[in-house]
Amino acid sequence: MAANDYMIFAGGSNVSLANNIASRIGKSLGMIELKRFSDGEIWCKYGENIRGLDVFIVQSTNPPADNWIELLIMIDAAKRASAKTITAVIPYFGYARQDRKDQPRVAITAKLMANLLTVAGASRIITMDLHAAQIQGFFDIPFDHLYGSTVFRANIEKYKKNMVVVSPDVGGIKMARAYAKMLDCGLVVIDKRRPRQNLAEVMNIIGDVDGKDILIVDDLIDTAGTFVGAIDALKEKGALNIYGAITHPVLSGNAIKRLRDSQLTKLYITDSINIENIDTEEKINIISSAELFAEAIRRTFNNESISSLFHIDKG
Repeated sequence: MAANDYMIFAGGSNVSLANNIASRIGKSLGMIELKRFSDGEIWCKYGENIRGLDVFIVQSTNPPADNWIELLIMIDAAKRASAKTITAVIPYFGYARQDRKDQPRVAITAKLMANLLTVAGASRIITMDLHAAQIQGFFDIPFDHLYGSTVFRANIEKYKKNMVVVSPDVGGIKMARAYAKMLDCGLVVIDKRRPRQNLAEVMNIIGDVDGKDILIVDDLIDTAGTFVGAIDALKEKGALNIYGAITHPVLSGNAIKRLRDSQLTKLYITDSINIENIDTEEKINIISSAELFAEAIRRTFNNESISSLFHIDKG
């Protein structure tokens, strides 16, 4: 196939990552116009012919919800412009925390977003570190789930000699076990309860952390309240250096200040969400996920297996 048989376009949420992905493939981003009417309504037009082409749209869907709407409109416009296939590359899949009815009269927003993507015309989804891996089952189109461990591995392996991996809650055990297997080290689980959104209380630490370096792994960090609470609890149990490898830096509210003032040694995050003015934070290192997504796009277009990009899930 010719190199121009596929094109990469960027939504407005994370243009820098989209540019990095395209440059690693040796391409430039396609031309697209995204404008707002006076009332904020989104308008989209592709600036070049995409008829019969495979289109890859890079857009993280972190708040505001306009990022979701923009992605859906871009997909719809590509479908109506007769694109051959439309792959939504969603580095951070927002609204995934509500993946089940855990209490009466609540929405399952992850399923709603899956329905919207499919109805809009997406042919395939590529994303990284879903909040719950079973969300893949909400889709009836191909779904590739990449893992942030591939991005972090080179940076965290140097600490593994005296390290244990910590899952901040029971739901993250599978991810933590995979990291522990990759690093050949022990596994610890924090038992916590969550009385309401964005508030968690550490109840028990299951495993030995005394005299150990710690790696806390999770898919996202939001207000950092839970994360910092885990750090304090681990320190009380005799933990030494505490590192974090957390894929999606939502970092809302006073999160950055909490991290700055905490006993954290170093936090590694990816660029799945575009966070401004974070490069000055000494405790936070941003590791680019561009090469991972670029390779996934290359292999998808060439109909090659991308299973090696997420083999960590076998842990």
